[in-house]
Amino acid sequence: MTDRRSTWCAVALSRKVGAKPHRVLLGGQPFVLFRSGDGLHCLTDRCPHRFAPLSLGRVIDGAIECPYHGWRFDGGGHCRSMPGLLEQTPNIAVPAHAVREQNGLIYISPGRRRGEPYAGVLSGPGVVSRVVENRVRSTLLDVAENILDATHTHFTHGGLLRGLSSRRWKVRVSVTGGDGWVEARYEGEPRQEGLISRLLEGERSISVGRFIAPGIAELEFWGRDRINLSTTFHLRQEDDDHVRGFGVLAGPLQGGFGYIKALLFRPLFTIALRQDQRILNAARDNKPPGALPVLNRLDVLRSGIEAILRGERPPVADAPFEITMEL
Repeated sequence: MTDRRSTWCAVALSRKVGAKPHRVLLGGQPFVLFRSGDGLHCLTDRCPHRFAPLSLGRVIDGAIECPYHGWRFDGGGHCRSMPGLLEQTPNIAVPAHAVREQNGLIYISPGRRRGEPYAGVLSGPGVVSRVVENRVRSTLLDVAENILDATHTHFTHGGLLRGLSSRRWKVRVSVTGGDGWVEARYEGEPRQEGLISRLLEGERSISVGRFIAPGIAELEFWGRDRINLSTTFHLRQEDDDHVRGFGVLAGPLQGGFGYIKALLFRPLFTIALRQDQRILNAARDNKPPGALPVLNRLDVLRSGIEAILRGERPPVADAPFEITMEL
């Protein structure tokens, strides 16, 4: 099976990183993004002198200046100036990290870099896309599974993603995976009756939900011969209590009609994200300490996502399976 593992994580919108340093958290660790004449840079957001956040400083002559004592560090993390010191600046550095910018997002790869940033199944020429940002009090596992869970949409998103009627369809679900990824392919459900599906999706033949390390949750909806709509969520565990995500909503240009659809992308999906945020927050607040969820066969991707987040090969990579469910 294809190895899709990567260490790149989307941490900021490109438009939010300008002349001022920008602080982000990843797994509770602080990083600072800043631009200089030679490009975009990422350092650990901690001055080694007294541990002040460099993000509270400013960028001067291509270096970021600590707000406490004015030490300056270049894009590679090397200290270039210590105000008041008369002799040569000692060899002191802040850890620097790989950083990339594409499709309106900034990605970092702390530590050893692996793979490339994931652009999404629907990207490039002939595609129109919009980005939404969200933050929720939850875990990466729960948020990713929520995005990819087909069965909750009748209740959490009734009328928006699926219709309000009780009509259900028998759907065949094929679940596969490999190193760093799992996916479920759904066949047998016509176009959903919800508002988003009617306005944005069009005819449906199959839909696919997948998770890719380190934190990509992606949905794609196919018509007869092409993808009509995709949503690619770049998720990260910001700290112990919060997950932050960037959702890239994309569709084909369709001779300019795609731009009209794009006007609806952000407001409609913002509503859906708020609905998810509300139920995830409520579930987290209501969970007893140490309690584990009761799982069943309908939770087709959770065990695979959980294994990937532990750094393990998902069981479905060696034992793909199929089930039939009602949606």
